[in-house]
Amino acid sequence: MGLVRFPKPVLLFIAVFSPDNSAFGWVRKRAESQWGNIILESESFPFETFTDYYAESMGPVLPKRLCAFENLIIPDALPQIKRQTNDWEEEFKSMTSNSAERPINIDPGYIDLAKLILASTKDHAHRIYLAEGIFAETTLMYTQKHWKAMPWTYPDYQSIGYQQFLTQCREFLKSKR
Repeated sequence: MGLVRFPKPVLLFIAVFSPDNSAFGWVRKRAESQWGNIILESESFPFETFTDYYAESMGPVLPKRLCAFENLIIPDALPQIKRQTNDWEEEFKSMTSNSAERPINIDPGYIDLAKLILASTKDHAHRIYLAEGIFAETTLMYTQKHWKAMPWTYPDYQSIGYQQFLTQCREFLKSKR
C-alpha cells in the first residue's frame, strides 16, 4: 500500500487575452486583490499569429499576456480559481462597450517543477475532471531542462516566447521552495 502524500504548493498563473487593452489592467486589479501580487508578467504576445479560433467571437487582433503570482497555491484550488475567472469574464462583458461576443478570455493554470496544468470547462479524452464542472490537462511537461509539448498542446504554449516566460516562472517557484 502506498502512502498518501499531499502536493507541494504550486505557482498560479493566468493567461489573459482581449481586443480591449483596458482589460489587462482590469483583470490585474481583481487578480491581485484575490491572489496577491503579480510577480512575473510576460510581454504581450500576438495570439492571432497562433490561431484564428477566437477571431469570430473576440476579433482578429488579440494581444495575450501571462501573469504569475507571488503567493503559491495548493493545486486543488484550481476549480475555484477557474470559476472565479469565468465570473470575471461575464462581469467584464456586462460593463464594457466592446461589441465582441467574448471581449475577454482569462485562463488560469499552475506550474510545478515537472509540468504546466491548464484548467478548462470542456471535457476531452486527455482531460481529467477535478470538481465544480472544471477539468484539467497537462499542457507541457518539464524534462531534460526544457518544456515538452503534448500532442494536444496549444501552439502558443509551444512557442519559444511562452516557454522562456514559463521557465522564469519555474525558476521563481524553485526559489520559493
